[in-house]
Amino acid sequence: MEQAQLNWIANFIWGIADDVLRDIYVRGKYRDVILPMTVLRRLDAVLEPTKQAVLDMKGTLDGAGIIQQDQALRQAAGQAFYNTSSFTLRDLRSRASQQQLRADFVAYLDGFSPNVQEILDNFEFRNQIPRLSKADALGTLIERLLSPDVNLSPKPVLNGDGSVKHPGLDNHGMGTVFEELVRRFNEENNEEAGEHWTPRDAVKLMAKLIFLPVADRIADGTYLLYDGACGTGGMLTVAEETLRQIARARGKQVATHLYGQEINAETYAIAKADFLLKGEGEAADNLVGGPEHSTLANDAFPSREFDFMLSNPPYGKSWKSDLERLGGKGDMKDPRFVIEHAGDPEYSLITRSSDGQMLFLVNLLSKMKRSTPLGSRKNLGKKNCELADADIQRICDTFLAFEETEQSKIFPNAALGYWKVTVERPLRLKGIDPDRAYTPKEIKALKETLERAEEAPPVIKKIHKKGAVADSLRGLFAATIDGKPVVVEYEPDPDLRDTEQVPLLEDGGIVAFLRREVLPHAPDAWYVPDSVKIGYEISFTRYFYKPKPLRTLEEIRADILALERETEGLLSEIVGGQAR
Repeated sequence: MEQAQLNWIANFIWGIADDVLRDIYVRGKYRDVILPMTVLRRLDAVLEPTKQAVLDMKGTLDGAGIIQQDQALRQAAGQAFYNTSSFTLRDLRSRASQQQLRADFVAYLDGFSPNVQEILDNFEFRNQIPRLSKADALGTLIERLLSPDVNLSPKPVLNGDGSVKHPGLDNHGMGTVFEELVRRFNEENNEEAGEHWTPRDAVKLMAKLIFLPVADRIADGTYLLYDGACGTGGMLTVAEETLRQIARARGKQVATHLYGQEINAETYAIAKADFLLKGEGEAADNLVGGPEHSTLANDAFPSREFDFMLSNPPYGKSWKSDLERLGGKGDMKDPRFVIEHAGDPEYSLITRSSDGQMLFLVNLLSKMKRSTPLGSRKNLGKKNCELADADIQRICDTFLAFEETEQSKIFPNAALGYWKVTVERPLRLKGIDPDRAYTPKEIKALKETLERAEEAPPVIKKIHKKGAVADSLRGLFAATIDGKPVVVEYEPDPDLRDTEQVPLLEDGGIVAFLRREVLPHAPDAWYVPDSVKIGYEISFTRYFYKPKPLRTLEEIRADILALERETEGLLSEIVGGQAR
């Protein structure tokens, strides 16, 4: 599709914002509605051809009692996302009342796959629905996005005689339209534009500076690209395009995988949505973000190394809160920032708390591949990653034999799984009344006026009625108020919030793990049962790494004696030279 047509589509959507939202939102807040609605319309259009196949698959899976349905539903949809509600956006146009439309629209949103739910949650789009419904604007928005005057579907719109009225909008074109809308909305919010949006020309320059010096050394293969402050994802996509162009120009075939992390919720939602709209479902799954995912304090890819990395980190921004989450300078043991160097086993790369951008650079250094020609000044002739036919056959034979060997480990599924547990600690403020509960409004005011301190009393948010049973590990604490025993809940301190990965095979489960690993360091901690998630990971290093054997005492002694002889000879030369 021509650029002029793409600009026309962006202008049409921009016009919807002006026409429908003018008296409901201030101009700077249009994006809170238009960006997620544009995403929804595109996803809805892409899913229309396979809608019934997804519903049929959902019914089959439910009937068979299968809980893990994501991959099967993706396959049925033919996409990296799906919607299991009985509605499409077109179905919602005919609702007779705003109440019915609102209820059905919420059900429609609830039917989307987890990756789309994450986008909607980070956009905080559900918060906009009551306002849109009350202003009778939700139906109008849907109608305008379904207008026959614009086509956000990959399939062309035809005239009555079969000729093309509007060509189909492919993934690249949709991504271009979405990026243009993001750019315009960022310009509308001048105070925020530079914080989460790097100008495209600057990104292109950065990408060329990364790849051109090594252009002749780029070989056929797969390359991993990483941005630890990925914003809306533009750096990753431009870097990917640049790498592919350089490879093609030199007759090389490359595949790429993109990885990114972003702390700002809305910016992360934009990046993930953009990747999905471009048809890059795997890349969207490799983006991690939201307020709980600070790159410095909560590394999303601790075991990964990357071929190429680029970032525009937040300059001039303090990382004091991250420092506190990491245990402070004295207790920080993160291997990214405390390394072995120059004979010092705990050489610190930690910067002052006001110099966050330098720590982002240290994070990049820790993830740099060092075992490839592009990653270091090592032997370029060592083909340690090449699989010959014999290697492939040996791997296949080992797999089919299914026996424990030095190269083959067999585990039950649960051995690779873990519970991801959110651990809370109470908010402690100086000067509060420790014998009363505070309302959410009062707590908000207290946070703004009072000072946190470890020795301060915890803020009570709820006092349970008689009959409640104390369970401190689940946030129900025994206390004494006015001489009477009670059970209370404390307000959690978000700055002290942490997560733990508890092995599924942990003897005694989550409770035993927390008592052993957490409570000795934080006796007032508790976990949130509703937040527990199950995940799986395979760490090849953990199962197959073999440390190099230590040198024998004889070898060490021989080296020391040789060094002594060298020292004596050097000393004799110096003394002899002075005597002459």
